[in-house]
Amino acid sequence: MPSKAEIVELLAREFPHDQCVVEAVGDRSATVSHAIGPAQLRPGNTVSGPLLMAVADVALYVAILGTIGLVPLAVTTSLTINFLKRPASAYPIKGVCRLMKVGRVLVVGEVALYSSSSEDMIAHAVGTYSLPPTRPRKTE
Repeated sequence: MPSKAEIVELLAREFPHDQCVVEAVGDRSATVSHAIGPAQLRPGNTVSGPLLMAVADVALYVAILGTIGLVPLAVTTSLTINFLKRPASAYPIKGVCRLMKVGRVLVVGEVALYSSSSEDMIAHAVGTYSLPPTRPRKTE
C-alpha cells in the first residue's frame, strides 16, 4: 500500500488548494487535521459547516487511498454529517476516519470530528465513495 508521503504528494498535486494535513494513514483508517483561521469562521466565531464536511471528506479519501492504493478517480457519492457540538474556533479540526466496508465498487466509512482542544466529538459523518471500474466495460 502507498506510504503517507505518497498520499501527501498525490493530494498536493491533485488538490493544491486543500489545506488538510495528513497526520496518520493506516489500513482502513486515517487522521487528518485542518487549521482554523478567519476564512473558516462564520459570524459569531463559529467554525463553518462546509469546513467540517471538507475535513470529513478528505479523511475518507485518505483512508481509501491508504487501503486500496493511489486511485485518484475514487469519488464521493454520499456524505451525511451530524453536527453535535460547537467547536472551539482557536484550535484545528481533526477528522478520524474508519472504513466500515471496502467493496469492489463502493467504500463506506465514518469520520469522527474533534476540536483539537477537546476529546468530545463535535460532528459525526458517514460517507460513501464510488471506485472506478478495474476493467473496461463492454460496449454493445
